[in-house]
Amino acid sequence: MEDGDGLRQRRPIRPQVITDDSYVQEGERKSTYSGKVFRATLTCLALALIIPSLAAICLLESPIEPHVLSFPTPPLMMGALEANLKLRKAERLYEDQLVGPESIANIGDVLYTGTADGQIVKIEDGKIHTIARLGTPPCGTRENEPNCGRPLGLRVGPNGTLFVADAYQGIFKVNPVTGEVERLVSSRIPVQGKIMSFVNDLAVTSDGRKIYFTDSSSKWQRREYPLIVMEGTDDGRLLEYDTLTKEIKVLMGGLRFPNGVQLSPAEDFVLVVETTMARVKRYYVSGLTKGGVDTFVDNMPGFPDNIRRSSTGGYWVAMSAVRLNPGFSMMDFLADKPWIKKIIFKILSPDTVMKFVPRYSLVIELGEKGSYKRSFHDPNGEVATFISEAHEHDGYLYLGSFRSPFICRLNLNDV
Repeated sequence: MEDGDGLRQRRPIRPQVITDDSYVQEGERKSTYSGKVFRATLTCLALALIIPSLAAICLLESPIEPHVLSFPTPPLMMGALEANLKLRKAERLYEDQLVGPESIANIGDVLYTGTADGQIVKIEDGKIHTIARLGTPPCGTRENEPNCGRPLGLRVGPNGTLFVADAYQGIFKVNPVTGEVERLVSSRIPVQGKIMSFVNDLAVTSDGRKIYFTDSSSKWQRREYPLIVMEGTDDGRLLEYDTLTKEIKVLMGGLRFPNGVQLSPAEDFVLVVETTMARVKRYYVSGLTKGGVDTFVDNMPGFPDNIRRSSTGGYWVAMSAVRLNPGFSMMDFLADKPWIKKIIFKILSPDTVMKFVPRYSLVIELGEKGSYKRSFHDPNGEVATFISEAHEHDGYLYLGSFRSPFICRLNLNDV
């Protein structure tokens, strides 16, 4: 046996050659491993957040049952609707002295309005005086509105009497001199089996015999108005009250957020704003077409609020929100997507949702047959904000608001 027999032969040890590439490859392996760990951890965290959130969304009840709606493409903002800055020529009056002057009327040069804290006030010689209160204090919060009252539509009738629509209390007659208040219609009394949860605007015939008014919903109250719009509720009505017989009639039903009301100059028809549908409908109250209904103007460039006569024989319409074209309208986008609306209101409050509505202010003058005559804009709401009504008096346009702490006044000679 030779010396090497029975012993394992060892392989020669080769020296390890270390190069820059080796460091790179090792770094890549460590980087790849670290990246996988990071992605896995991030995925687990995301799932830990998303799965409970989705479960919560599925289990939470939505306050609304949205209807599927359909809107045509909004009209182009051109011609009479072309964007401008004319509303920025308005001046703010009585800033921080009153809140939410929704509707405005005048007797001579004295202005009258209702405020968010339930008061009916007159503005004379630059001073504000309270003449009546329709509800009972405390006031000033969303929770207090039903008891405090919320005056909305306001009109002047025969002999200088004020007629007021209160969202929670009903229809009132107010003596502007003595402050005496008389309730004509109580919203607590059902009409044809339905309560009036949201009395909104009114119009009075020249002889004071008939009052036409809107009840925006029998389901939702004024403080829940975003829910009416987003749900597309169709339980709104136009009603008629006879001050002589005390009878209340339902003239139109099935309306989606009926809002502003305006009699024609001849008092042969009533115009009714249907806010959710961005249109104005017409109901004939006399003549051969009495009881007939048609559309006065459709597919408006915004969601209209109140409507009032203009000195040219037409009508002023204030827009609570706009449908810009070109541009984006959240309401148009969500119209046929009820499932998205339900999710939105499961996780966000109505007040939060309203913060996403652009602060674009718009007032439109319609001709006597519903054509667009001219429009005044404030694209970012820098001067005039949350406009609810445009009331014309003595060459000026007084702009009411459902939440701003002032009235705006626009000199029509300047625009």
